[in-house]
Amino acid sequence: MTPVRDGLLHIVRPGALTTVQDAGRPGWAHLGVGRAGALDAPAARLANRLLGNPPGAALLETTVTGCAVRPGRTVVAVVGGAGSRVTVDGRPVAWGAPVRVPAGAVLDVGPALNGVRGYLAFAGGLEPEPVLGSRSADLLSGLGPAPLAAGDTLPLGEPAGQPPHGEGPTPWPGAPAELVLPLHLGPRHAWFTAAALRTLTTAAYRVSPHSNRIGLRTEGPALERARDGELPSEGMVLGAVQVPPDGRPVVFLNDHPTTGGYPVVGVVPETALAGAAQAVPGTRVRFSVRA
Repeated sequence: MTPVRDGLLHIVRPGALTTVQDAGRPGWAHLGVGRAGALDAPAARLANRLLGNPPGAALLETTVTGCAVRPGRTVVAVVGGAGSRVTVDGRPVAWGAPVRVPAGAVLDVGPALNGVRGYLAFAGGLEPEPVLGSRSADLLSGLGPAPLAAGDTLPLGEPAGQPPHGEGPTPWPGAPAELVLPLHLGPRHAWFTAAALRTLTTAAYRVSPHSNRIGLRTEGPALERARDGELPSEGMVLGAVQVPPDGRPVVFLNDHPTTGGYPVVGVVPETALAGAAQAVPGTRVRFSVRA
């Protein structure tokens, strides 16, 4: 195929769910707009760093099945996050390191070999139109670019300079064999019995296959309420552990709603959430209460 020599990235195979993400749009919750942004923020920052991009440059986040793209001009790319097989026009290339992709060649990111979410970054980043200061797709609100489909195109940014050299092999965190989530109790832990709080920190919860960018859902014993009724809607934050009527904890991730009426038993610090982005269904989840 004759290369399409333009400044666009052409989507050949979108995979199960591929979205544009960056550092997100914090600061708009008072207007009902969530943060969005890359779920595995450290992986996204590392991919950008290896290319000499700003930490929050826009890139692609893939889910389980990878994706395939064709740049209209020669680019340097990095595939990181969930481990996968990577090819350029069918030839194997390095995962987790900068790779030159000629104009018109197909860069194919295969299914995740470990983890859930891969990150595909390009020198210069991606430049779809920003919304409220961010290029991230928010699946709950619908803000930002829609999830990608075959035939879509995205503008490629201009590299600021040469990617850094001399870093040597880059250590990428793997998918957790067990997801340990530190938990600060509150604000509504009093809505649950003492037995329920013991269950929360001792039971063998597992990652549900129904998890998504909105929240990591768990499978395991239900938490018993100490009181009936529901709360008036109140503000929700990243990492909030909400307990819906079925009693199974849900850890809110980047596309979470900004308000909710189910009680929040505790909050997981943002720094501990990268593992939740890569925990495959069935992974054991353990909540560890912090003072």
